[in-house]
Amino acid sequence: MTEYSVILFFSNSYSIWTSKELKKRGIDHKMVPVPRHLSSDCGYCVRIKRDETESIKSVLIEKGIEFDEIVAI
Repeated sequence: MTEYSVILFFSNSYSIWTSKELKKRGIDHKMVPVPRHLSSDCGYCVRIKRDETESIKSVLIEKGIEFDEIVAI
């Protein structure tokens, strides 16, 4: 069973930008609504495979994409 995390953002713009960057790099992900049990200022988050969290975090930092937090779900 694959374990996932979600990246929470401060705005929809950052979630869209992240999705585009991950797609360019061929990284498996999915834009999804923020789960109800989590709080965020944005309605969408990006779901990623948990074991790719650190490499994806590096991409976000490299591209200057601001995010709130990465939460295991």
